[in-house]
Amino acid sequence: METTTTLEQSARERLAASLKHMVDEADQLLKTAQRTGSDQFNAARDKFEAQLRHARAELEELQDKAAYNAKRAARATDEAVHEHPYAAMGIAAGVGLLLGMLIARR
Repeated sequence: METTTTLEQSARERLAASLKHMVDEADQLLKTAQRTGSDQFNAARDKFEAQLRHARAELEELQDKAAYNAKRAARATDEAVHEHPYAAMGIAAGVGLLLGMLIARR
């Protein structure tokens, strides 16, 4: 279950990085198309810039949450291993054995 959470966090971090890159590129596009003289375009650009700022803020919040959850999970895992080192070694050995058997079948 802990691995699934780690994989989900990793996927969220990759998604956040991709979205942030997309937002940065859109922001750069807006800066290069600064003024064309059309009031409608300027209004649409202003609305898009506001949405872009909102999306950037949400992405930063998502990144902060992902980092916090990753640190919290690492701390909890570290504490569990220190409290029960032999159980942790046994679980790791069992998982390694199962993975080895699955890989050997192929």
